[in-house]
Amino acid sequence: MSRPLPFDPIARAAQLWEARIGPSETMAAVTGIMRVQQIIQSAVDGALKPHGLTFARYEALVLLTFARASHLPMRVMGERLQLHPTSVTNIVDRLEKDGLVKRLPHPTDRRTTLVEITDEGRARREEATKAVTEIDFGLTGLTGKQTEQLTDLLTKVRKATGDFTE
Repeated sequence: MSRPLPFDPIARAAQLWEARIGPSETMAAVTGIMRVQQIIQSAVDGALKPHGLTFARYEALVLLTFARASHLPMRVMGERLQLHPTSVTNIVDRLEKDGLVKRLPHPTDRRTTLVEITDEGRARREEATKAVTEIDFGLTGLTGKQTEQLTDLLTKVRKATGDFTE
């Protein structure tokens, strides 16, 4: 978007919704979340693009960096990243092509493939992390406390929909 609108289109839509359909709180909240997701995605994509990464590939590198042995089975990567196995395969294919990860056979289970981050992958992850943290992952306009509150609210929604259990 090249210039800001002189009014909030979501607030305007909520007024019209309220007048013509009924209560608008949920519609306005969901529409706001969807718009903020677009804004954040654009900012993060812009920060990661110079490093040759998408957010999905960046997340995979971060996950492998957090792993104790710097490698994980592809199945575990899918579970932790909450992705379909086909998506994990595509992500790993691209990272491997770029020399950022390598596939290894599992030492005791021939059916399992491990993915290990390379030194180049660690370096790229570090550079990309600097880029996304410099822009606060695209989440601007909130205080630290407000960001914590937002995280708490979104966590409640995720838990209520069965995204995870505790």
